[in-house]
Amino acid sequence: MLSLFLMEKKMQNKFSFPSKGLAAVAVAMASLTFAGCTTTMPGKDASSSTSRNDVNAGVDATLSKLYQTAPASRDLVARAKGVLVFPEVLQASFVIGGEYGKGALRVGGRNVGYYSTTAGSIGFQAGAQSKAIVLLFMTQDSLDKFRNSNGWTVGADATVALANIGANGNIDTNTAQQPIIGFVTTNGGLIAGVSLQGAKISKISL
Repeated sequence: MLSLFLMEKKMQNKFSFPSKGLAAVAVAMASLTFAGCTTTMPGKDASSSTSRNDVNAGVDATLSKLYQTAPASRDLVARAKGVLVFPEVLQASFVIGGEYGKGALRVGGRNVGYYSTTAGSIGFQAGAQSKAIVLLFMTQDSLDKFRNSNGWTVGADATVALANIGANGNIDTNTAQQPIIGFVTTNGGLIAGVSLQGAKISKISL
């Protein structure tokens, strides 16, 4: 009987794992299983989608407001090879300040890329304010140079002619003939006498 018991015990030891060994095997198998799964986080995709939707809606609203403020701008937008719109560029300053905003480039009526604009400023205005910027690339050459650039700066890479609106609501002829035309608006309407010089525009992923 004793020999039979000892033989049975040896057989159990031969074909069974210790509890720690079983746990290690289970962890390893689980790791292999999850390694084969995608690492994309649903939350991140949702956040990117929300950002794109916000920018897209802002672009539509900015263009609609521009058409109301300056009806002649509608024809320029229709003739432009590309339209870059930053719906909300936030400027904050206290002696030394800066501004930042996100926007979209539309070619042929559809978005082809998202961009950011940044600029620094020195002045004595405290507080924050928001504005919208619309850039029209009226020639294919100006649009191609912009899209092929690795960081594009107003003044250094190209000149932007800010639109002058006459009393009759029309845009002056000289401005309308420039390769790149710019509009700057706030809640109060178009801003006159501003400068976009030094504003850097870079492509971003949304």
